[in-house]
Amino acid sequence: QVQLVESGGGLVQAGGSLRLSCAASGLTFSNYAMGWFRQAPGKEREFVAAISWNEYSEYYGEAVKGRFFISRDNAKNTVYLQMNSLKPEDTAVYYCAAKLRVPTTAVDDYEYWGQGTQVTISS
Repeated sequence: QVQLVESGGGLVQAGGSLRLSCAASGLTFSNYAMGWFRQAPGKEREFVAAISWNEYSEYYGEAVKGRFFISRDNAKNTVYLQMNSLKPEDTAVYYCAAKLRVPTTAVDDYEYWGQGTQVTISS
């Protein structure tokens, strides 16, 4: 049974930083591209970042480029999202997701999803 468990969310002031983690189990982690998505109330789920299985490729949504950074540790079956210079508009539930090999930006391409972690940025 595949499980993705996010952690690290919380409430921070604008301009602050958070680091999200997503621990994976039940799959061969190094075979999977990993992505982070977010969903704010009343909005569609939005692509945030993705990383290839071998860390060679990274992709970012326009809204987070230069502020958020994705990384992974295949030995720990964990993917991270470092979020800097946070803004109130970054407030959302953040989800990690997995798909085989090649990372993409499309929600529907991802096979496995975590339950999400809430990130709230106060102004």
